[in-house]
Parts: sequence; C-alpha cells; structure tokens
Amino acid sequence: MPKIPVIIDTDPGQDDAFAILLALGEPSLEVLGLTTVAGNMGLTQTTDNARRIVELAGRGDIPVHAGSPRPLVRKPHPVPEIHGATGIDGWDWAPARSGAAVGHAVDFIIDTVLHHPDPVTLIALGPQTNIALALRRAPEIAKSIAGIVFMGGGYFEGGNMTPAAEYNILVDPEAARIVLGAGVPITAVPIDCTHRAPAPVNWSATLAAHGTEVMRACAGMMEFFERYGNAKHGTPSRPLHDAIAVGALLWPELFTGELCPVDVECAGELTTGMTVVDWLRQTGKPDNCLWLNGCVDPAELYRRMEVALAGLGRCAAAPHGSAEM
Repeated sequence: MPKIPVIIDTDPGQDDAFAILLALGEPSLEVLGLTTVAGNMGLTQTTDNARRIVELAGRGDIPVHAGSPRPLVRKPHPVPEIHGATGIDGWDWAPARSGAAVGHAVDFIIDTVLHHPDPVTLIALGPQTNIALALRRAPEIAKSIAGIVFMGGGYFEGGNMTPAAEYNILVDPEAARIVLGAGVPITAVPIDCTHRAPAPVNWSATLAAHGTEVMRACAGMMEFFERYGNAKHGTPSRPLHDAIAVGALLWPELFTGELCPVDVECAGELTTGMTVVDWLRQTGKPDNCLWLNGCVDPAELYRRMEVALAGLGRCAAAPHGSAEM
C-alpha cells in the first residue's frame, strides 16, 4: 500500500513524543519532516526536543524545522508544571546530535506541500501558528493539502485550561480559526475524544518490559506525564492526547464523530479559545470539520500503539539514557 505523506507540526510535550514515535513506527506513514512551534515549551526547547525524539527512534535523517516563537497576537504560554523543565521529562535524554534544519518551518510546509508529488497530510499537535501562517502566506497550498488532523479543542468536555478552552486552541485561537476557515478537510481530535481513551492503568510497566531504549524512554515519560494529570483529575491513568490524534489518522474505524461547522471564540470575556461546535447545525454555516467525540475500543488503540512503538530502535546502539522514575 502507498504510504501517507505527512508533516508533523509539534511542541513536544511527552504526548507529542509518543505521537511522533508512533508516526515513525507505523509503516503506513511517510514522515517528511517535523516543524516546531512554541507551546508546551519555548521554541528553542521544543525544537531540541523534536531532534532528540527522531534520533531516539533512529530517524535522525528526518528534518526538524523551527517555526514560530510565539502565537500570532498573544503571549507564549508554556506549561512546565505539566511537562517538566524540558517538556519531555521522565527520561535522561542524550543531547541532540544535530540542530534544526536550515529554513523556517512555514517555508518548509509551503514548499513541501506545493512540490510533493502526492497531497500531504498535516498533523498538528500544538498551537496551529505555523500552519495558519503558511495558509495566509500561500493560500494556494490549501488545494494540495490532503487534510489536517489536529489535536485540540473541547465542546462536550469543556476545556482543560479554562472552563471553556483546551490548551492548544487557547494558546493561539486566532491561528486555529484561520485553519478551520481555510477550506481544507479537517479532523479534530478534541478532549471530547481523548478523554474517552485513557491509557491502560500502569501501561508504563508494560512498555518498560519490552526492554528497548525507545520503550524505556516511553515508560519514563508516561510515568512523569501521568503524575500531574492523575493528581489534577483524580484518575488512575491519562490519555496520550497527541498520540491519539495520530491514531485517529491511522485507524479511523476506532473513532466516532460527525462532520459539522466548527469555529473558535477569539474575543470572549470568559470563553476565549472555546471551540464552538454547531453539533445541531443551528448557525447555517457549512460543515468544515470532522469532530471526533469517541473511541470505540481504547484497549485496541493502545495495543496498536504499543506494536508500532516496539518496532522502533531494535537495532539501535547501546542505551545512553535512563528513566527518571
């Protein structure tokens, strides 16, 4: 089967790391490059994190292009309280062997979409600043984008950073609004969906038992990521939000949702960053987004993730990191 060419726009983030590794481990995807954005951490850190992740996977050949250091009109909003000082705490990461590729992320997105022989899918795992800028600078790319899958938003679940707003949308609501209005086929993987797919309890131990460096790194990150979330929500495990978004692209049969009109509130006193989902089609606006709101088999989703992750790095050199448990 032909591979799906993808660009991953990301702000790693432990769940971003899982998403990137999943995409690299799944043979049906061709990862053309990563683009980084300020989000969970500042741009310098997210770019360094992305390099470390592709190198861990044995895919240091994949370019990582640094992008926007701040949202379109707002201040950056890093969250080290969730992801730790590096953004990918939980593993003693070796320094990245290479730096960012030459060229801005926005230019890479535009050039790749316009010149790749097949339509490219964009996977957005953080604030959508880079993608919005690419669509504004070169609106003609819209017709060459196969689709955009983004992790972000919440409607039935409300928000996870404010009562109304999910983090990725809250950080740059103006960018998300541009993307939703670009006329590109869009699939949203909001917390409405991800909260229906928590990881198996003690999944970190299952990952660690594989014994490879990739899987031990994943186990360490999983333990760290769950500490904050479980304490905040009173849960025994947490969903890997960004990895679930990649899973939705790979295995749509595991998800439920509906195509409907979606917009973003950018000026509300209490609701800035809210994703306004016209589930009952009351506004008369056209459908522009497949809004996923469920996962029919979370156990199968994480089983497939584990298989893909376990295939990475089997031929890697001797381990150079360790879990920070």
